[in-house]
Amino acid sequence: MSDLVVALAYGASVAVALASLHFFRARVWYLHALSVAAAFGLGVTPLPASWHTPRHDVIVGSIFLLLFVWGAAAPFFRGRAHDTHAHSH
Repeated sequence: MSDLVVALAYGASVAVALASLHFFRARVWYLHALSVAAAFGLGVTPLPASWHTPRHDVIVGSIFLLLFVWGAAAPFFRGRAHDTHAHSH
């Protein structure tokens, strides 16, 4: 598998995680903590022997990155949510 494909897959995972935090802001803290825990759980869980291919490694790595970045970057996106109804009279 090409290094470019791997970089694009991992970059897309990080971009999706950060974009979701940017647009939807951080949610309750325990969802982000569960996300980080799930990422670490996925990272330490041995995969079945049939999954030891580059394609599966990239898929699992992308899911790991998505969960980890979404959970770990949440404190940086704790800003006030955009409330469109607060200013309407």
